[in-house]
Amino acid sequence: MVSKTQREELIHKVSLLFKGKLNILINNVGTNISKPTTEFTAEDYSFIMSTNLESTYNMCQLAHPLLKDSGAGNIILLSSVAGVISFGELAGSIYAATKGAMNQLAKNLACEWAKDKIRTNSVAPYFIRTPLAEPYLNDVKILELVNSRTPLGRPGEPEEVSALVAFLCLPAASYITGQTICIDGGMTINGFSFQ
Repeated sequence: MVSKTQREELIHKVSLLFKGKLNILINNVGTNISKPTTEFTAEDYSFIMSTNLESTYNMCQLAHPLLKDSGAGNIILLSSVAGVISFGELAGSIYAATKGAMNQLAKNLACEWAKDKIRTNSVAPYFIRTPLAEPYLNDVKILELVNSRTPLGRPGEPEEVSALVAFLCLPAASYITGQTICIDGGMTINGFSFQ
């Protein structure tokens, strides 16, 4: 859903299908170009920003009336641990900036839209076995590094992320909003270790 027109058409269809109400919006979009900051072009910047951040922001805006009318709306933004800690050139500065902005957007929407009974949270995965991560995980040196920096000693699986997303949309999570939850096998809290 790169174009605003496509997003508007989608929300219109959703509104018709669900009679003007929407309980859950999951923004799961992401693209990346890995290279040093000094090598990014204006086109790279626009492409990554519009794909990762602008589309998420706009989908939230467009879905707001439907989420509000549901009386119990949930927004989940799929971010990345690259929006929480630095990955250097591996993640790229533009990708990291978009994911950090998504984490902050979750906080702002959680506060602004709480009066509308809409909860917003951000889920920040680490290396998960997805098509976007596979080129890195197929590199033996990177996989060894990922495993050594991760207390659980492995990359995550898509089902582990989807289970968290599903939980955040349940009534059992009705008091959780504005959070960025890292799903990373403990990587973001792993300090220096002699092991």
